[in-house]
Amino acid sequence: MKNLKIVSDNDLKDWAKEIFKKNSFKMIDVTKKKETFRRALASGKIYVGNEVFELIKNKEMPKGDPITLAEVSAVLGVKKTSELIPLCHPLTIDHTASKIIMNEKDKSLEVFCVVSTYAKTGVEMEAIMGVNAALITIYDLSKIINPHLKIDNVKLLIKEGGKNGLWKNPDGLPNFLKDLF
Repeated sequence: MKNLKIVSDNDLKDWAKEIFKKNSFKMIDVTKKKETFRRALASGKIYVGNEVFELIKNKEMPKGDPITLAEVSAVLGVKKTSELIPLCHPLTIDHTASKIIMNEKDKSLEVFCVVSTYAKTGVEMEAIMGVNAALITIYDLSKIINPHLKIDNVKLLIKEGGKNGLWKNPDGLPNFLKDLF
């Protein structure tokens, strides 16, 4: 009891101010924002080379079908985003879907992931995380055959909802998406 220090309200306020100033980062306060429909679509690509491409196409990969497992991994990536990205708000996901397209010309697989919800903040990070989880899963299942793989061009294609409405990537959209959003 001898070392007990009496602290005033002003001391506590100063202490609280100091605590909240220490970090140079913060989660955005969405308390006053209204819930609106939010949707985002992201894409990315992995170049696997001829041998892996043919094995995937013929369903002969040693560890199983990378496309099916990557689609499951995309869902998990979407759902776990706020656990992996420190300042992302945890969101209830109303819908997510992914599509993986095999490109014969450049021996690549292109991943698309869409996410939607009604929330106070967008789902861009969830869509990007879904794409990355799928791409890394394909990498993991393919590296046994060819470790010289390249993940490339992960990007947000579309986001909609909130105060800014619809945003489309200025680099353009693949033709098959142009009439969907």
